[in-house]
Amino acid sequence: MKEKINVFEKAPEILTNLPKGVLLTTKAGDRVNTMTIGWGTLGVEWGKTIFTIYIRQNRFTHEHLAKNPEFTVNIPVGAFDRSILGKAGTTSGHDGDKIEKIGLTLEDPEVISVPGIKELPLTLECRVLFQKDQELADIPKDINDEFYPQNVDGSFHGANRDSHTAYYAEIVAAYIIK
Repeated sequence: MKEKINVFEKAPEILTNLPKGVLLTTKAGDRVNTMTIGWGTLGVEWGKTIFTIYIRQNRFTHEHLAKNPEFTVNIPVGAFDRSILGKAGTTSGHDGDKIEKIGLTLEDPEVISVPGIKELPLTLECRVLFQKDQELADIPKDINDEFYPQNVDGSFHGANRDSHTAYYAEIVAAYIIK
């Protein structure tokens, strides 16, 4: 069962949880993947309710979004197992089925092809409308130095030298999984 929600009424809960970590779930073909994110924005653009995510270009999730530009944002409600975020944030989907490895329960979506995650029940179903690669040369030096150090090999999972792609996505369904 799902309880429909008004995104803006839940904005404080969504935005309070975001810097602590929420899950971003994608699906390409039959393969579902999830990762922990701590950056994102919620707002209105083009007259639509938008959630913007920022994904490093070397991430498996980036590959998934190139194949299927849909995702869910999965946000905790109340107490939950915080180790889920640690596991989802330190394991690459390249290495196998992260959903099974973590023991997450998938919930069928309402509008898009990407499922929600029952353990983090506040769910935003999103469809990408626009994406833009961030240009490191356009980012202030202090931010570049902190978030994009170029003295780190970008080929391994966890590297942070690669820039992000910003994905502006319309929220097409929002609910809490019961």
